Amino acid sequence: MKISIGYEFIDGPWGGGNSFAIQLKNYLKENDIQVVNTLKDEDIDIILLTEPRRYTKSSSFNHIDVMKYIRNKNTNALVVNRINECDERKNTKGLNKFLINSSLVSDHTVFISDWLKNLFLSQNFYNESFSVIKNGADSKIFNFRKKTIGKKYKIVTHHWSSDFNKGFEAYIKLDEILNSQEFNDNFEFIFIGNKPKNLLFKNTTFVDPLFGKNLSNILKECHIYITGSLNEPAGMHHIEGAMCGLPLLYIDSGGITEYCRDYGLDYEVKNLEEKLREIINKYDLFLGNLEKYPFTGEEMCRNYLNLFNDLFERKDSILQNRKNLEKLKLQNQYKLFNYYFYL
Repeated sequence: MKISIGYEFIDGPWGGGNSFAIQLKNYLKENDIQVVNTLKDEDIDIILLTEPRRYTKSSSFNHIDVMKYIRNKNTNALVVNRINECDERKNTKGLNKFLINSSLVSDHTVFISDWLKNLFLSQNFYNESFSVIKNGADSKIFNFRKKTIGKKYKIVTHHWSSDFNKGFEAYIKLDEILNSQEFNDNFEFIFIGNKPKNLLFKNTTFVDPLFGKNLSNILKECHIYITGSLNEPAGMHHIEGAMCGLPLLYIDSGGITEYCRDYGLDYEVKNLEEKLREIINKYDLFLGNLEKYPFTGEEMCRNYLNLFNDLFERKDSILQNRKNLEKLKLQNQYKLFNYYFYL
């Protein structure tokens, strides 16, 4: 089987999408699957569309390219698209409709959380074939290490994106809480990644973006993972923290709850002080739960391969019932100065 993953694999820190793509590529190759990331070959069996926005650096092809390929070069290729974004995450407009439209070329759609699936179903997503496959982090890199607690509990988070909805209201609040002697004597806060340039912090240690073992080495030296991300379709950051054995503090928002429930505490910005005290009291409970944290990269990749195998076995039936591509009216992404829009 030959599978084309529509992703420009990036060597370095580049968010959860890059982690997903690299893990899947490696897993498929380990299982004797040929993997490419273009549409040049005429014998591709399955196309995985990961990013239809053509101005995104990580996109190696979009849905328009896919449609041209299956119209003109290889009518027998099956198409799967993975939806991992939404307008709600960054307060944008038009992205959800664009992702729904770009899914028209697909024989099957994968969502990365039930929350995201339900959001799109409520907004007239109309592909009949879809499923949810949860994200997972690479256990060869992010793995459980029991740790000793020194004078302070080290709280950590990491983000590639500096968008404010990534949790900066909560991180500002935590920085302010650490002005108190009670909390400063017992906690410290480490932020790995990018932040808005206009935000100032007094009690936070900042570390440049990291990935792979350089990232996991720092996570394993910490004790609590906090995410304040809002309307996150799923995310990878909290998963990487959990797999390193860090009980989680998270806001009940978006798909994150599906990955964090039972492995820490949900909080609101207004009750963060109270939750810091509570997570210390329940620390051993959550630490024990994390030893069986289920959202691993191996499980994620296995689920994708199972999906691909299932679709491939039903290929004749799927192709026979495929919608008429000639009648599709597909949108594309356009750019005017620094403004992106869809037509």
